[in-house]
Amino acid sequence: MGACLALCSLASCASCLCGSAPCLLCGCCPSSNNSTVTRLVFSFFLLLGTLVSVIMILPGMEAQLKKIPGFCQGGSSIPGVENHVNCDIIVGYKSVYRMCFAMACFFFLFSLIMIRVRSSKDPRGAIQNGFWFFKFLILVGITVGAFFIPDGTFHTVWFYFGVVGSFIFIIIQLILLIDFAHSWNKAWLENAEEGNRKCWFAGLLTFTFLHYALAFAAVVLFYIYYTQPDDCTEHKVFISLNLIFCIIVSIVSILPKVQDVQPQSGLLQASLISLYTMYVTWSAMTNNPNRKCNPSLLSLVTNTTSSGPTPTTAPGQVQWWDAQGIVGLVIFLFCTLYASIRSSNNVQVNKLMQTEEGSGGVSEGAVGEDGVRRAVDNEEDGVTYSYSFFHFCLLLASLYIMMTLTNWYQPDTTSQAMLSTMPAVWVKICSSWLGLALYLWTLVAPLILTNRDFS
Repeated sequence: MGACLALCSLASCASCLCGSAPCLLCGCCPSSNNSTVTRLVFSFFLLLGTLVSVIMILPGMEAQLKKIPGFCQGGSSIPGVENHVNCDIIVGYKSVYRMCFAMACFFFLFSLIMIRVRSSKDPRGAIQNGFWFFKFLILVGITVGAFFIPDGTFHTVWFYFGVVGSFIFIIIQLILLIDFAHSWNKAWLENAEEGNRKCWFAGLLTFTFLHYALAFAAVVLFYIYYTQPDDCTEHKVFISLNLIFCIIVSIVSILPKVQDVQPQSGLLQASLISLYTMYVTWSAMTNNPNRKCNPSLLSLVTNTTSSGPTPTTAPGQVQWWDAQGIVGLVIFLFCTLYASIRSSNNVQVNKLMQTEEGSGGVSEGAVGEDGVRRAVDNEEDGVTYSYSFFHFCLLLASLYIMMTLTNWYQPDTTSQAMLSTMPAVWVKICSSWLGLALYLWTLVAPLILTNRDFS
């Protein structure tokens, strides 16, 4: 009897995978809007690919695969069976490049298909919101094909694609953090107006102080460990400029004229942006090929120092699991999930992210004639987010994951090693400057463009 019920449940879920997003919730998922479910499932595809990439890049994975008889070239063999698999390709940075290439191609394909979809009644809306099993097969097929790409210049060329895509995605991350901070500040201010003002204002003050304290502590640590009295001029400039810029946006956010046109702006948002800017600064400095200006985290913890700078032309060893990479993955996960469920009333952010006002809210699913609760198709009259732009963001996220997992190191096709390069440093620093400029623009735009509605 139990087996029969399990088979029925499995068949129900299988039918959902081949159907639409509303069907996805028939006993498989909680009730929600069609638009939210679709974004969550696509984000799950991205996270699944990220998990596979992490597994492939784990230290010692190639050695473990070579222990499988008859699998890897140069590994354990079985008499009469020829080892055909090049395990150097399916693990390490090469596997990450190919896996992320496959995900980028997958989301690029859907970004093209979904251009100018206006509502779920569009035939392409059914493709966007359903047929999940077939989409998964397409992703698997592209991934398998990616591992047959010859080495050649593939990794070098795809590295530059990754740099450009990651630069844009860092900006998108900052926009999402701005939106999150605005929503956070607005919700707590509304709660303070409804009652228990001291408690809510104390919470806002506590988190604001915490963000600024962490950012200031980061600046101090940067000056101590990532600069030298007679060297590391670039780092001194980066740290000083970003500190000055963070002070400027913090002051602007509480100016009386800015508060008049944007009562919801405040130090909470500025403090969170300042903290993120310091993270990007740290991430940039960890890519400096000069080891004198870029000590490893292990040397900092054990209080040891490098004897001198590592030559910039020498192949470097990739340190897969460093602190800034782990922090980057955590921020990536947060921003990806937040982008899938966000419900914002910030007009400027909604225009930048191609979403409608309050589009991500959760609603009760409709109960069908069979008594099963299904998702609500809330896009019959118009889409609540740009399908094409959402897939483009996931494409950029794939490239960002690729660069994060490989520490932004550039492949050297001649030595088969990975090199830390200054272009990666400048890309990250420039993205932090552009992000601060965007945040500053959201503050002063209503004062400059007085004939436009920013409410």
